Amino acid sequence: MKKRNVIIIGAAGRDFHNFNTFFRDNDAYNVVAFTAAQIPDIAGRKYPASLAGKLYPKGIPILEQSELPKLIKELNVDECVFSYSDISYNEVMGISAIANAAGADFNFMGHKYTALKSTKPVIAIGAVRTGCGKSQTTRRVVEALAAHGLKAVAIRHPMPYGDLEAQKVQRFAEIGDLKKHKCTIEEMEEYEPHIVAGNVIYSGVDYEAILREAEKDPNGCDVILWDGGNNDFSFIQPDLMVTVVDPHRPGHELSYYPGEVTLRLADVVVINKMDSADFAGIQEVRKNINKVNPKAIVIDAASPLSVTNPENIKGKRVLVVEDGPTMTHGNMKIGAGVVAAHRFGAAEFVDPRPYAVGKLKETFATYPAIGNLLPAMGYGEQQIKDLQATIDKTPCDTVVIATPIDLQRIVKITKPVSKVGYSLQEIGEPNFDGVIADFVKKIKK
Repeated sequence: MKKRNVIIIGAAGRDFHNFNTFFRDNDAYNVVAFTAAQIPDIAGRKYPASLAGKLYPKGIPILEQSELPKLIKELNVDECVFSYSDISYNEVMGISAIANAAGADFNFMGHKYTALKSTKPVIAIGAVRTGCGKSQTTRRVVEALAAHGLKAVAIRHPMPYGDLEAQKVQRFAEIGDLKKHKCTIEEMEEYEPHIVAGNVIYSGVDYEAILREAEKDPNGCDVILWDGGNNDFSFIQPDLMVTVVDPHRPGHELSYYPGEVTLRLADVVVINKMDSADFAGIQEVRKNINKVNPKAIVIDAASPLSVTNPENIKGKRVLVVEDGPTMTHGNMKIGAGVVAAHRFGAAEFVDPRPYAVGKLKETFATYPAIGNLLPAMGYGEQQIKDLQATIDKTPCDTVVIATPIDLQRIVKITKPVSKVGYSLQEIGEPNFDGVIADFVKKIKK
C-alpha cells in the first residue's frame, strides 16, 4: 500500500505531539514537512532525527505555512493535518480551502490516538481562548489538592522555541531553571508562577517521556495536573477536565478551534472574570455552556487583582504592559493591567505604537487591534531587547506590568513600576473545594 504523504500544519506544539503519538513509527504515512504559524522564528528549523525516529533519519523540515499551496504540489502531499490552537472557525476553514484547492485532504486529530494514559490520576485545565485564566485556575486546583495532602505535579502544554533536542524533557523547580533552559518571556510567564508557588512543572517536546518523568518526580507526585496552552485539549487523558471561559469574549466559546472541543469535554466549566465583565456577556456564555454541555458543573469566579504601588497610577500617564499571547492571537482588547489602571485612577494610557522598536513594530502591524497596550513579547533575545527599548522610549510616568512574571528581572525598567497580580476566587457554590473533595473520594476508592 502506498504511503500517504502528510504535512502537519502547526505552531511548535500540538503538531509535534500528534507526530510523536501517531505518525512517528507509522509505516502507512510519510510526514514530509511541518508548517509554522503564530510564533515568530519557528520556520526554517528541522524536527531533529533524534526525536523523529527511525523512519526519518534526516529529520523533518519546518516550513512557512504561507507556502502551503506550493508545498502540497511540490511534495505530492495527500493529506494536511491541522494541529494548532486558538484560531477562528472562519480562519481554519480558510486554510482547509487552500489545502483542498491544492489537491490535499484536510484533517483534524482527536484524543483517541493522541491522548497519553497516565499511571497517576489526572486533572486537566483548558480554556476556550488564550487568556481566560487557566494559570490562576491551575494554581487554585493545586491549592485545593494540597488541602487533602496531595502533591500535584504540573505538565505544561509545549512551547519549544529553542533547541528541540535539548528541550525534549524539561523540569522547572526553581527560578534558576528558567535560565538553565534558556526560556523566552512567554515560557517564563507559564512556568514562573508555579515555581514561585512551590510547585514543580514539566514541559518540552516528547510528552510520553515528560509524563513518565513527572510521574516519578523526586519531590513526589500524587496527581498529574495538565496546564493547557491556548485553547487546546489535553495531551493526557484526564480523570477530571476543567475548562475556563471568558465573558469578556462571549460567543468565542462556540467559534474558535479547538476551544469548543475543550468546552464539550469539560466536567467543570469556570466562568472567570465575572467581577469585570458585563451582565450580558456572562449570560451569553452561560447560555452557550448549557447548550453544548448541560451536564457540566459550572463555577462562577472572579479574578481579583493585587497591585503594588497604586500611588504610582493615580493621576499618572501610564504605559500598560500585558501578557503577549493574550493580546496577539488571543485577541483581547483589555487585560488585568488595563483594569487595574482604570481602578486606581490613571489619567492617561500612553500609546506605545509611535515608539515601538524592531520586532515590536512587526507585532503591531500583524495585530493592529492591540491598540494602546504593549504586549510583553519575548520569543527571542532580539524581541526582549526591542521590548526594553520600546518601554524606554515611551513617554510615560509609570509602567503598569500585568504579566505573570517578574518582568524587571528580564528587562531593565528605569521608570516607576506598578505590578499587577491576579488569582481565582470562586463566587459561592459550587467551588473547587467541593469539586476536588469529590475527585479525591473517587481516586481513593
